[in-house]
Amino acid sequence: MKTPSRRWLLLVLLWTPFAWAAQPAATTLAKHPDGAAIASGHHLATEAGMEILAKGGNAFDAAVAVSSTLAVVEPISSGLGGGGFFLLHDASTGKDVMLDARETAPAAATPAAFLDKNGNLDRDRSVNGAWSAGIPGLPAALVELSAKHGKLPLQTSLAPAIRIARDGFPVYARMAKGYASRREVMERYPGTREVYLRNGKPIAEGDVFKQPELAQTLERLAAGGFDGFYKGQTGKLLLAGVKQAGGRWTAEELAGYRVKQREPIVFNYRDWKITTASPPSSGGIALASMLQILEGWDIKQMDAAHRTHLVVEAMRRAFRDRTFFLGDPDFVQIPQKVLTSKDYAQGLRATIHPEKATPSDLLSGNPTPLEDDETTHFSIIDGQGNRVGATQTVNLLYGSGLIPSGTGVLLNNEMDDFALKPGTPNAFGVMGYEANAPKPGKRMLSSMTPTFMESSDKVVVLGTPGGSRIITMVLLGVLGYDDGLDAQQVAALPRFHHQWLPDVIEAESNTFDEATIKQLQAMGHKIDLPGNSAAGGRGSSHVWGNLQTVEWNRASNQLSVGSDPRNPVGSGAVSNSP
Repeated sequence: MKTPSRRWLLLVLLWTPFAWAAQPAATTLAKHPDGAAIASGHHLATEAGMEILAKGGNAFDAAVAVSSTLAVVEPISSGLGGGGFFLLHDASTGKDVMLDARETAPAAATPAAFLDKNGNLDRDRSVNGAWSAGIPGLPAALVELSAKHGKLPLQTSLAPAIRIARDGFPVYARMAKGYASRREVMERYPGTREVYLRNGKPIAEGDVFKQPELAQTLERLAAGGFDGFYKGQTGKLLLAGVKQAGGRWTAEELAGYRVKQREPIVFNYRDWKITTASPPSSGGIALASMLQILEGWDIKQMDAAHRTHLVVEAMRRAFRDRTFFLGDPDFVQIPQKVLTSKDYAQGLRATIHPEKATPSDLLSGNPTPLEDDETTHFSIIDGQGNRVGATQTVNLLYGSGLIPSGTGVLLNNEMDDFALKPGTPNAFGVMGYEANAPKPGKRMLSSMTPTFMESSDKVVVLGTPGGSRIITMVLLGVLGYDDGLDAQQVAALPRFHHQWLPDVIEAESNTFDEATIKQLQAMGHKIDLPGNSAAGGRGSSHVWGNLQTVEWNRASNQLSVGSDPRNPVGSGAVSNSP
């Protein structure tokens, strides 16, 4: 073999440094965002968060302001009488944590208490009035956020919500329309009538809606912290109002409520690290299962019908597992490591036919031993890189409809999220068994799925309301970011959903063209189009959800926001990034 000449060696040595010099310099990634971004379901809540940031607060202080303001301006969706999940990232430590502020079951709320004389589920009791309400968690979460994570006093962070409750805000169309649909129930209760009726007439679009009693409740919370809500005057008023409406709360279980700190679900999908909600949310486990099933295919290269088919089959299997395995981790043993593992996902993937739908009854198996558009979400990233993804709710439209007199606090109807009668669907058509049966102090299973995404150069926060559809909307959002869409494009994505039972694809208007519909039907899928429940679904709405997302591009150090265009109140997304 010939040895290289001296000339060739010299050329190599001379060429190499110049070749290196010709390569573009590695991109420098920003360590901190240049500004802050907030996306929420109402502009007043977003403005409240920005106000607190301007006063020197961090993302967690801003979260207190946004959350409490949403509790004032979106009573159809959330409030101090409800609960939620707060996914937090502390930039100084790099630690992620989830604050579980889910409501808890009162001791009196046994499954038998929700059955009628024939042994059937009493729907009125499960969704209306005092019996439908769990012990609220949101006020405790606000106190915890401020005390353990914030920089400002709780009084400062709650000030915008107090001001708006006292001075009022304009009633918007969805709020007035929602009241009209719940009027019969809400006007059963004197405390609710005091808030929502003006000279005997219900609120109307354009009215200035003032809530002086809610402002006073917020002031007591600001001054007294936890005890300012769960004990003292507010506690007494809540207990009296529940008792007057026929319910049975005790002072001990109200004062005994505690926020739980949970380890989030963390897994990888392609080039993304996903951090998301853990039980009693079902969303994180379902999201891990669905994405890791889909990771086995290059869905980006598929036509719309085949991509939808595989996504639906992943949804079907995740919701089947949700039904039988998931509940409050303090009460039931959840096989979380198995359900979130790539090996388990690979096994589920192997049961999917690439060209044919799997009938849901073939996946039924045996059970382990025996939320809707009225939720809200916000996403925040601050200038230090702290971030918050929070989803909060009172469950259905205007919750239970019950406001205990003197409080201004609209109570939730989250008891319907328990499996009150095993195998009987709740208001969202979702079933459950013993894992999600009510017990004293137990937290009902939820679909709320606040989520972080991180790649080599991007950080994303996203989430949405939508009941059982929350999980699949977040899934489609993750896939949208992976496809290279920007924040606003992700927020606007058309949506479809499958939850195992009923065995039907629900879809928004214009999600699928006629050719895709025909292909999916040829594969064996049933499709429930808007306004039509003949396929066995719920008669899909024309639109659903209210996704709120923020994105930090660390390469360009730009923050961008995406606020759902379906939101009738107008954009609640603001970035002050240059």
